Amino acid sequence: MAWLRQVGGRLKSDYRYSIGMVYNTFPWPDLTARAKAMLTKTGQAILDARANHPGATLADLYDPDAMPPDLRGAHRANDRAVDKLYRKRPFDSERERVEHLFALYEKLRAPLIRAGRK
Repeated sequence: MAWLRQVGGRLKSDYRYSIGMVYNTFPWPDLTARAKAMLTKTGQAILDARANHPGATLADLYDPDAMPPDLRGAHRANDRAVDKLYRKRPFDSERERVEHLFALYEKLRAPLIRAGRK
């Protein structure tokens, strides 16, 4: 979400998810089998937590003031797992996380720029 808030567009106050601006530009690290297994586990925990509340809509589940504790915990565990893909030490702020992501993006982009100049 930190990446989306920086590079994604908006329509009124809603975020606009764009494949070209948000997803294709996101600097994912190379994933090991162990990392993939961890993300699968934390992703399944999110789905399991949602399933614990069968009558709730996504709006109900993701209301910031009323989000079920099990779902909030599952998302936090997933966030920590993703952060650990980038570095061992947790990020101190969203700004620090975004700066790190932009530095990785620049590294990924540099060879493309050089190739375009030739």
